[in-house]
Amino acid sequence: MSEECTHDCSTCGVDCSSRTEPQSLLKPHNPAARVGKVYGVVSGKGGVGKSMVTSQLAVLARRRGLSVGILDADITGPSIPKAFGVHSRAMGDERGMLPVETAGGIQMISVNLLLDDETDPVLWRGPVIGGVVTQFWTDVVWDVDCLFVDMPPGTGDVALSVFQSLPLDGIIIVASPQELVSMVVEKAVKMAEMMNIPIVGVVENMSYVICPDCGKEIPLFGQGKTEAAAKAHGLKLLARMPIDPQLARLADEGRIEDLEGRWLEPVADAILGPAEEE
Repeated sequence: MSEECTHDCSTCGVDCSSRTEPQSLLKPHNPAARVGKVYGVVSGKGGVGKSMVTSQLAVLARRRGLSVGILDADITGPSIPKAFGVHSRAMGDERGMLPVETAGGIQMISVNLLLDDETDPVLWRGPVIGGVVTQFWTDVVWDVDCLFVDMPPGTGDVALSVFQSLPLDGIIIVASPQELVSMVVEKAVKMAEMMNIPIVGVVENMSYVICPDCGKEIPLFGQGKTEAAAKAHGLKLLARMPIDPQLARLADEGRIEDLEGRWLEPVADAILGPAEEE
């Protein structure tokens, strides 16, 4: 640092270490908040079930006795509140914005909880959306052991904002069994590697449907390519989720916390540690 430094880089032309060394873009959470581990649920494309995986992981973590939160970063397509049957407005106090709690005690924040009408479209440009997501981290009074971030599809502005601003402990990549899964996984992997974010593993959604007569697993989209794509990048396929009509029904009814499915237990074990024996 120059001896004549004014500590105002905007008016300084000296190439000192303070200007040339990479600066962290991580944002501190609300001073009144308490946040433990932070995990993002991502994919290279939409429609693969990120929100469903996020919801189930939050429910599993809550059942293990942890205080849990969901940051719904899918601003233009928020579905988390509906899956949990939450329709109340988020409020605030002198400390900041307060998350809304589900019936089971899961904290959440979503743009749907801020709109006058939750069916109103969000017609904002990328930088504005990215700023809102960052505020969900910096302004909300979280009190959680584990925070799950439901990411929007792709690798655009919002994903970049989350990766740069939030101290992610890792990400879970969600994919579907179709042939193009290798490309989808590769996009998510490369972005995580570029941003130095650890990858916990991969979840394949819509892997099969269970025959109601014989109980056989039927791969509607053919044998999944996800495991091969994961291995190509040195990743583990942690779980395979079926197409389950009950899961869709409970989400539509806002009762996702009533789901008894344990397909994502290996993912919960990977990020939370093995569950204690009952």
